Amino acid sequence: MSDLEDELRGIVGPSHVLVDGDLRAPYETDWTRRFTGSARCVVRPGSTAEVSAVVRACAAAGAPIVVQGGNTGLVGAGVPAGGEVLLSLTRLGRIEPVDPVEAQVTVEAGVTLEKLQAHARAAGLDFGVDLAARSAATVGGMIATNAGGIRVLRHGSMRAQVAGLEAVLPDGTVLTRLTGLAKDNTGYDLNQLLAGSEGTLAILTRARLKLVPLLPARVVALVAVAGTDAALDLLAAARARLAALSAAEIFYPDGLDLVRSYAKLPAPFTEPAGAYVVLECAGRTDPTDDVLELLSTCDAVEDATVASDRAGLDRLWSYREAHTEAISAAGVPTKLDVCVPLGELSTLVAELPGAVTAVAPAARAILFGHLNEGNLHVNVLDAGERAEEVTDAVLRLVAAHRGSISSEHGVGRAKAPWLALSRTPEEIAAMRRIKAALDPAGLLNPGVLLPH
Repeated sequence: MSDLEDELRGIVGPSHVLVDGDLRAPYETDWTRRFTGSARCVVRPGSTAEVSAVVRACAAAGAPIVVQGGNTGLVGAGVPAGGEVLLSLTRLGRIEPVDPVEAQVTVEAGVTLEKLQAHARAAGLDFGVDLAARSAATVGGMIATNAGGIRVLRHGSMRAQVAGLEAVLPDGTVLTRLTGLAKDNTGYDLNQLLAGSEGTLAILTRARLKLVPLLPARVVALVAVAGTDAALDLLAAARARLAALSAAEIFYPDGLDLVRSYAKLPAPFTEPAGAYVVLECAGRTDPTDDVLELLSTCDAVEDATVASDRAGLDRLWSYREAHTEAISAAGVPTKLDVCVPLGELSTLVAELPGAVTAVAPAARAILFGHLNEGNLHVNVLDAGERAEEVTDAVLRLVAAHRGSISSEHGVGRAKAPWLALSRTPEEIAAMRRIKAALDPAGLLNPGVLLPH
């Protein structure tokens, strides 16, 4: 073991090769605390050249590698299964100046979303993707999982923001394509191949990202509705009548109860409702009047509260964004991220609790998600030893409703055995051929995405 570790120390410096168990521990367990494993060592390169040299050394030694960004992943893809070299990209934190003419910026993979947003906004622009883990989630991990978040409705998922990538292949070869051209039809789009590949094909080190206009006027409405059907009616009306609509989120009474207990928030309304929708609009001019007109005329609205000042925006968003932390504080959840056609969403929401309790009677499912995309985050507490059975029941139910087993968190190790529920045998075979072509030894993120 020591020969490889010594070589890695020569590449990145002794302080950036962690072999002591206490020093490795923060990297070896994911955010949910459900997935954990022991790494051979943790190595923290500080540049693309160092990443390449580390990968070459590991390839020569036949040592598998697990790639990790901010360790906010929820499907076990960024933590070791046992004995891999864990390559952390957190030292890749450089940001280049914003190009205001192209409305683009080049950043390294370890830059957090929060830092990227602040950098873009200081230049009078913004980044189109936003999510609750913004303080820790990194650009590289977000591209690798094709992260979505709360503004997919307006700007699309992470792959839609990518104008160029730099990546290290499993043999240490560096691919660099950071020109950011709006039109370039010269062959296969390798950038889009790597987006969503979950670190199985290459290690992302830099990205050229598209930016969007900074819209200073924002208004948020928290709306009480009778249930999922009414929420969908509200969504349809909002999409038809609110040109500035940028987010549409949903959560339910049991999730609200957890959030209120955890975050010490007051009840948002005097009477409980069957479901709650967060609508956000953003524009160059104040969209408040348009939102108020919608709320006053849409039959799906039972009650609503609206805010346009910074404190009010944060307060209303907290009822939705505190869900993840509140759920984690209540226990170690089985977290599933799924997507179904909007026409199937109400039935899925109604059937999920029964599907869960049928295999884990003591368990409870907390649901919330991105209404516009039919994307539910299914969080099952108190599953105990029945986590695999719960996963199987939920994912098979989703597949029966023509859905995807992974909407924005990736497949990882957690859902790899169920990939065939969403992809045909022919598609999986094609993916295996791509993996074998780029990583014939299977050293990058073994066991992630593709089932054994």
